[in-house]
Amino acid sequence: MADTLAETPHSALSGVARVLVHAGKLTEKAAEGLVQSASEKKTSFVAALIKAGAVSPADLAHTLSTALALPLLDLNAIDPQKLPRSIIDGKLSSQYQVLVLGKRGGRLFIGGADPTDQEVVERIKFATQLTPEWVIVEHDKLSKILEGSGASATETLESMASGDFEFDAPEEVGVQESAEPAAEVEDAPVVRFLQKMLIDAINARASDLHFEPYEYHYRVRFRIDGELREITQPPIAIKDKLSSRIKVISRLDIAEKRVPQDGRMKLKFGSKSIDFRVSTLPTLFGEKIVIRILDASSAKLGIEALGYEKIERDRLLQCIQRPYGMVLVTGPTGSGKTVSLYTCLNILNQPGVNISTVEDPAEINLPGINQVNVNDKAGMTFAVALKSFLRQDPDIIMVGEIRDLETADIAIKAAQTGHMVMSTLHTNDAPTTLTRMLNMGVAPFNIASSVLLITAQRLARKLCESCKVPADYPREAMRKAGFDESDLNGSWKPFRAVGCSACSNGYRGRVGIYQVMPVTDEIQRIILAEGTAMDIAEQAQREGVRNLRQSGLIKVRAGVTTLEEVIAVTND
Repeated sequence: MADTLAETPHSALSGVARVLVHAGKLTEKAAEGLVQSASEKKTSFVAALIKAGAVSPADLAHTLSTALALPLLDLNAIDPQKLPRSIIDGKLSSQYQVLVLGKRGGRLFIGGADPTDQEVVERIKFATQLTPEWVIVEHDKLSKILEGSGASATETLESMASGDFEFDAPEEVGVQESAEPAAEVEDAPVVRFLQKMLIDAINARASDLHFEPYEYHYRVRFRIDGELREITQPPIAIKDKLSSRIKVISRLDIAEKRVPQDGRMKLKFGSKSIDFRVSTLPTLFGEKIVIRILDASSAKLGIEALGYEKIERDRLLQCIQRPYGMVLVTGPTGSGKTVSLYTCLNILNQPGVNISTVEDPAEINLPGINQVNVNDKAGMTFAVALKSFLRQDPDIIMVGEIRDLETADIAIKAAQTGHMVMSTLHTNDAPTTLTRMLNMGVAPFNIASSVLLITAQRLARKLCESCKVPADYPREAMRKAGFDESDLNGSWKPFRAVGCSACSNGYRGRVGIYQVMPVTDEIQRIILAEGTAMDIAEQAQREGVRNLRQSGLIKVRAGVTTLEEVIAVTND
């Protein structure tokens, strides 16, 4: 049908106008006039068409459905309150003039009055990582539902840009900022917009906010449960003011736009204060800013809340209570290593214990612990800080990351001379951590005599308890994923994600998947003999240490997460 329409003499028109002319609903002259009117009034062609009364909403919907061979839905037949609201933000729905009707597998069914708008399809596909499929709905009924769910995001952002934006925040909410803010960033709409984004991110349980400038648009995305989601597209005209505002309250240099900068700020949210870590990065079209939300309460949840199985938790707690030695936490960026270390430090943080940490930077402020930030420009490196710690009579030392041989050597010597040392490394699993240290140049004897335990971890999304349903996976797929035949005895059922108003695509929150490997006498012998990571992994398996995939399958069996999620995050 699309090819047929393209060959008509009306090809100067596009989209809905061309379909209507081809169907005989409009003359070409009338269509051109409406296109020009919509352009002048900066509105959509469909809105201009309906407002002019040239075609009724019902007639338009039926014509498009017939011409484009797309399904037609009467919105009066559905309850708007039962539509999924978590897949696309309400503001985006209003901005794109679409409704999410449902999701099946990787397909997202969206209702709209203009199915020829490919830009909307691409943006929704990018924001959700799903393939949108159009369902035709009547324009007037769609507008009524969208108006009932809140003001159009476009109107809100346009009013914000013109200075009429009003933000209803509680009086106690406020950002702590420097005493002399630059006059150029004291723009009330931008101030209110930034506070709203921060509060929305906290309410959405986001871990990061991304403010991203491009050549023709500006967007804000939140990372929720490990996935980035587009939240809104404010006017591109505010990008510099917003960047300057964030820099002022983070105590950064607003005049410096050529090099990256790092800073911090704090937001009073209800009865508690939440810290934010700010990072700026010059890009082709302005400064990209990422704000990490640092909630100190995450370090005080207790080790039970992190997802350790009992045997893994007991191994870890037993090792960190030892008077000296080294405990390493490994995994990729964003796998929760810092929270695990802070949780251990919080357990050990007693009045009679001296704890010192060196980090890049210190993410969460823990009272009772001496925290030091790395500052390479000033000469404060991990190695320099560690040397200083040893003269400060510490009981427990935490090193944010072992990056080089010098840091590794000092940390190991500290572990050998009566201190408990905790640190992180970027490795795929526990056995490869030991060979990574050997490759750094650490002597096998020093590794074997100092490292007590290694924890490798990943974060997997948790299933929403409100909407998860039993899943039927093929038996062969279950075995291929790692389940033994004895596990598939029918005594339990895996679950799959569905999606509801309380979650994001069927998931809510994340849970840790852990491989906790004590360095036993046998593993020490393998290290001294300079054995491979495979040799260490085989010995660990014989000693009952689960690998990451096996730990993840336990979570699947318990109904905590899905098989697809475990396969994705363990990637064995």
